[in-house]
Amino acid sequence: MEKLFDVLHVVTAVFLVGPMAILPMTGLRAVRAGDADQTRRMAKSTWVISWLSLLVVVFGFGLLGMSDPKYDLSVTTPWILISLIVYLAALVLSLFLVVPRLRKAADGMTGGPGGGGGAAAAPSYSQLAALSGSVTSLLVVVVVLMVAKP
Repeated sequence: MEKLFDVLHVVTAVFLVGPMAILPMTGLRAVRAGDADQTRRMAKSTWVISWLSLLVVVFGFGLLGMSDPKYDLSVTTPWILISLIVYLAALVLSLFLVVPRLRKAADGMTGGPGGGGGAAAAPSYSQLAALSGSVTSLLVVVVVLMVAKP
């Protein structure tokens, strides 16, 4: 059972956390191109993938619960606790700062939500890029901690 959770943890990390880091960058490209529909799709995809990335944490906790007592691992083990905190920071940034700004950028291109009236104040591109880059950097820190296990 431990091997199954190990595989699920790594596979979900690759296929969910990876896109969580990369999709906003694709959204930035759509913003540069002025493609509101693609920007909106990237916002929605980032939202869904970010929520699904919680599966990585669930499988990680499963692994933690099955770990050999000789390793003395728990949520308070420093590299695990730091990884969890950094991941949660990335998740919050992604869900509550990056995604809304991508949506706002799409709305700004079309004059409002879904292309309707009233121009929305689009966020600055550099602000969106900085937030997206921050999420990616935080996720890299998590991966390094998970591999190095300092």
